[in-house]
Amino acid sequence: MPICVAIVEDNPDFRLGTSLILKTSPGYLVVGEFVSAEDLLQGIDDIHPDVVLMDISLPGMTGIEATRILKETAPRVQIVILTVHEDDDTVFRAICAGAIGYVTKPVLPATLLEAVDFAFGGGTPMSPHIARRVLQMFTEFHPPRKADYQLTDREISVLERLVDGDDYKQIADALFISLFTVRAHLRNIYDKLHVHSKSQAVAKALQEHLLPSR
Repeated sequence: MPICVAIVEDNPDFRLGTSLILKTSPGYLVVGEFVSAEDLLQGIDDIHPDVVLMDISLPGMTGIEATRILKETAPRVQIVILTVHEDDDTVFRAICAGAIGYVTKPVLPATLLEAVDFAFGGGTPMSPHIARRVLQMFTEFHPPRKADYQLTDREISVLERLVDGDDYKQIADALFISLFTVRAHLRNIYDKLHVHSKSQAVAKALQEHLLPSR
């Protein structure tokens, strides 16, 4: 069975060239050629592509927005971005939207066919310089490791009550400790979290998921 491919490209010369490469190569079937993302989304149920070659700068909806919608409505379709855009922000947004590959123009016929094959087979086709930049982005923007503030079990219990909105007396009654002890625990909590108020402590506990029950 041939790999069914749809092309979304508003440049007529590039659209024709891409289509010709696929049509004259065994193992590929061009099931649709579209000038806009809207046209693709409207006709997607009629053509059932395995792979979509998607430009970014399109009239109307961008290729990135179309990728996001298409992955929601037809998640099995593999989308390869085929574009002149190489900036980090565009690459990052395209991948986050659900693109499986990112190839920059101009593209050689062999590279185009390889990208379709990779995408269909579950791979991630990317121009080499784009792949390097993606790796750099993941290295630079990976989430930081969860901080260890070394809160004791009792301090965590006090902080949980604080997050629940309890006042000092309610915390003391719930944990069977004195008000003096509650205040001592809170001073330690503030020092360890590097905050200066109840609201800051609560905000940090929630933002950084410091409490096992939250």
